[in-house]
Order: sequence, then C-alpha cells, then structure tokens
Amino acid sequence: MSTARVARRIAAGAAYGGGGIGLLGAAAVGVLLAEVQLAKRQVGGGIAPVPPSADGRYGVAFTGPAEPLRLGLLGDSTAAGQGVRRAGQTPGALLASGLAAVSERPVDLRNVALPGARSDDLERQVSLLLADPSRTPDVCVIMIGANDVTHRMPATQSVRCLTTAVRRLRTAGAEVVVGTCPDLGTIEPVYQPLRWLARRVSRQLAAAQTIGAVEQGGRTVSLGDLLGPEFAENPRELFGPDNYHPSAEGYATAAMAVLPTLCAALGLWPESDRLDGTRRENMLPVAKAASQAAKEAGTEVTGARAPWALLKHRRRRRLPAATEPHPHPEAGAEAGDAPRTDHHSGEPRR
Repeated sequence: MSTARVARRIAAGAAYGGGGIGLLGAAAVGVLLAEVQLAKRQVGGGIAPVPPSADGRYGVAFTGPAEPLRLGLLGDSTAAGQGVRRAGQTPGALLASGLAAVSERPVDLRNVALPGARSDDLERQVSLLLADPSRTPDVCVIMIGANDVTHRMPATQSVRCLTTAVRRLRTAGAEVVVGTCPDLGTIEPVYQPLRWLARRVSRQLAAAQTIGAVEQGGRTVSLGDLLGPEFAENPRELFGPDNYHPSAEGYATAAMAVLPTLCAALGLWPESDRLDGTRRENMLPVAKAASQAAKEAGTEVTGARAPWALLKHRRRRRLPAATEPHPHPEAGAEAGDAPRTDHHSGEPRR
C-alpha cells in the first residue's frame, strides 16, 4: 500500500476515532526483535547532556514600538536540544535568533519540550503555553514523533494527539509549524532489515502527521534525515556523542530548514506562498503532498483550498551567529514547568 494511502487511513482513524492502526506488523516485529535489541545496546552508548534552558529574549538590539514576537517550542528532546551544552546551540535559540533577524523585532522564546516525550505529552505542553492568555505565543514549532515509533504507539493515537495540539494552538491564535517525525533509518547503529523498516514507518507517520496538522491550519516541514543529504554523508559530524541525538551542526541544519516556513507563517516573506516551478513545487491533494514531503527532507506542506495543499521547497535561510538568551521579566521557566528529564528510564532520549 502506498505511503499516501496508509497516511490517509491513519489520519482518518485519528479524526474519526478509529482503532489502533499500527505502523509495525506483528510478524515484522517478531522477525526483527534481535535487530532491535542490538540497536538498543549500541544507540545511546555515549552520554547526552541535559538540554540547556534557552528561554529568554533574543534580538535585544532591535528596539522600536512593536511588541516582541512570542515563539513557543514543543515536542521531544529534538525540540529541547538534547545533546548540546550551550543554550545558543539549541534549535529554539537558533530559530529565535533567526526570527529576530528576519523580523527585526525581539523574540521571546519559551520551550516546554521534554526529552523522552511522546505525542500524548503534547496536551500538557500546550496547557503550559496557554496557561496565561496574555502570553499566548504568536507562533509555535512542534517537533515530535520519534518516541512514538520506538515505543510503538498506535499511529492513530499519535496523530490524534498532534492534531488536537495544533487545533488548540490555532484556536488560541497561534500559527503552528510542525517538524514531522525524523527518519530513524539514519541512526548509524541501526542495521538492515531494521533500517529499512525504521525508514518506512518513520515516513508513514510523518505523512500522517502532515495530513492531520495541515487540516487543522498548521504548516509542516519534513525533518526526514534531519534535513539534508549531509546528515547521511557525515554522521560522525552531525550526530551527537550518544550516536542518537543531533550535534550542534545537526541542529543548525534542521533549524535552517524550518526557519523559512516559520517566517512565512508570520507573513514576513513577500510572495512566500507562490509556487516556483523551477523547484518542483506544486499543488496536490493533501495526502499526495504529505507522501511526497515525507520522501524529501526540508519540504513544506501548507494548506490551500481543501482538499488541496501547496508542496514547497523553500531555500534555506542562513542562520545568524548563535546567541545566548537574555532574561527578562516575562521569560524563563514557570513554577509549574516540569523538569526536562527522561521519563522513559533506560531508553534513548530524543
């Protein structure tokens, strides 16, 4: 069955309360158990530092009458920045710095992502961001899905949790950009045939996430192999010390691909949603656009006139020099924020 058809079935099951349409068949799981155990012993062999807090204000040099933009980050350890030691190396800091440079306005970042989180944790994270109506984010970035695959969460449940989160944020007035499930087949210690299966199920979930998010008014960017062939070609450089999480260079590569869509969502780029035929951009049915995006990292899918969507290959925006956050009265962790610890003891944190 094609990725588009599988993704549509998963999204439909999520929307209409269908049963647990899974990504892994029971027979396949039985055959690959030995491969899974081998991968688990090798992945995460290094120590991934606790992600540094990057909450605060970026672009403080930009002063003027305009209020700072508010950026929220949700998801798992990829969103939290697991694997780097400095706040300025996290994807939140990179995106906030880039957004400040493009908009020429300060950006207040609040990151509620949690290492080890699955999509069912998004309800808690969204509630944290929306607890104070006066601080509702202007735009949110969600990166989630890897732990759903590795912990075999039913795909319909995974997508249902994500679409609910997107809907809540959109209802509150925030723009939403979803970085879809990364390609777990790029993890170096994963061997065949597990590598092939990991790639297949990652793409199926990413496509289903795209359908669900776009139908709720969000935009998606396929993270795929963490957004570029250089990730597969240079795994030693772009993977962190635990061989599972991205390094600082890997996060920068991902942020470069997400930033253009983040800016477009806020209307910061003129003519941002016009199709460019020279870059194989097109208007397709949502399911087909989602399937195509899952195959090519860095591809954006944006809702058009239902049931159509725009498939775009935006040029990567070069990131400004990494900056550290500046604390301010409205930034920083709240008393109710959960500590960023892995609540899946013994499992690789993502």
